[in-house]
Amino acid sequence: MSHVPHELAEEFPDNTDRLHNLKLNNAHFAKLADTYHEINREVHRIETGVEPASDTRETELRKKRMMLKDEISAILNGG
Repeated sequence: MSHVPHELAEEFPDNTDRLHNLKLNNAHFAKLADTYHEINREVHRIETGVEPASDTRETELRKKRMMLKDEISAILNGG
């Protein structure tokens, strides 16, 4: 299996335990994390040429991934 960049554990290496606990105990956070992973994997498939997509589609997905990451970061930081 190839390496998938931008996994949450890599993005927040100091918060891996908190990520795990929030995924188990916070339904909203779990949904955010699941959506982030789905979009992240789709972006990776596009980047590696496995899945064709327009530049516009790739940009939209990257923006969604960044917004989700920002929201996840805010939760991790108590916001």
